[in-house]
Amino acid sequence: MEPLTQATLGAAAAIAFTRTVPVKHAFWIGALGGLLPDADVLIRSSTDPLLHLEYHRQFTHSIAFIPFGGAISAGIVHLLTRTQIRFFHLWVPATLGWATHGLLDACTSYGTQLLWPFSPNRIAWNTVSVIDPLFTTPLLLLTVLSLWKSNRILSSIALLWSVLYLMLGIHQRDKALDTYAEILDSRGHQASITVKPSFGNHILFRGFYKHDNQVYADSIRVPWIGEPKVYKGSSIESLEYKTLYDSVDSTHQRDLARFRLFSKGFLVMDPLHEGIIGDARYAMVPNAIAPMWGIDFGQRVPNTHMAFIRHTKLSQTDRSEFYRQLLGQ
Repeated sequence: MEPLTQATLGAAAAIAFTRTVPVKHAFWIGALGGLLPDADVLIRSSTDPLLHLEYHRQFTHSIAFIPFGGAISAGIVHLLTRTQIRFFHLWVPATLGWATHGLLDACTSYGTQLLWPFSPNRIAWNTVSVIDPLFTTPLLLLTVLSLWKSNRILSSIALLWSVLYLMLGIHQRDKALDTYAEILDSRGHQASITVKPSFGNHILFRGFYKHDNQVYADSIRVPWIGEPKVYKGSSIESLEYKTLYDSVDSTHQRDLARFRLFSKGFLVMDPLHEGIIGDARYAMVPNAIAPMWGIDFGQRVPNTHMAFIRHTKLSQTDRSEFYRQLLGQ
């Protein structure tokens, strides 16, 4: 998720579960531990635009790296503050903060390599959006109050809120899956389906699947109270991957293979941007076939890595359509 939520959850965990340092120290140490795993965004290359896709949410987010991440965070605090607190007493809250990061990211839809180095698979439980004000606001208020009042119970309540909200997200996701499965049955399609919460909420989900070499996308609205509703989307032909792969040089073959792995095979030619191979799992409007990012196949240069392109700006029409679906209109 975004940095504010990650830092706040790390701080709440450090305050709630440690007694070896004062609340104010646990707050800042836990917040640092909750933030630092995203330092992997600095792993970039000016000549290889896809490098960051491979390393973001990789080793720094894995379960196996948590104790080492805690040691890094504690070491930074010790060096910067020259505190007299024993290193182990810094390591515990820092490790708790670090531990929350990868687990929370795995609750989103982007995918996190929690099991690195034992498995390269990206785990995405699809229970919360990468930005969700309803999740973050109570967590932030309770944790800040915990710091202000030096009250560890308030941080425990903040963690309880987080767990309950994520459990509600599981319920919402499963309800969306059940609703979407009925839609597939009505179409006579058999496929493995995925639903992901749309931006800022867990009421409106994006559902997608592959059937007969076509990628389908629809919106599924699952209110907390009331009946689900489906907004039928569209479909597009899946990319002829093998044909393209065989037609390009080894550098472009590597880029295609890496982007295919990252997108779990949901590759399409972007219908709105000529020459862009897009990741069909994501779109700003949940039932649209309009990838949020892709690689520039059309403007490729021999023996040079393809550019990574983002399309994350909403037009007024798209914004209106998103809110129409979110409100169930």
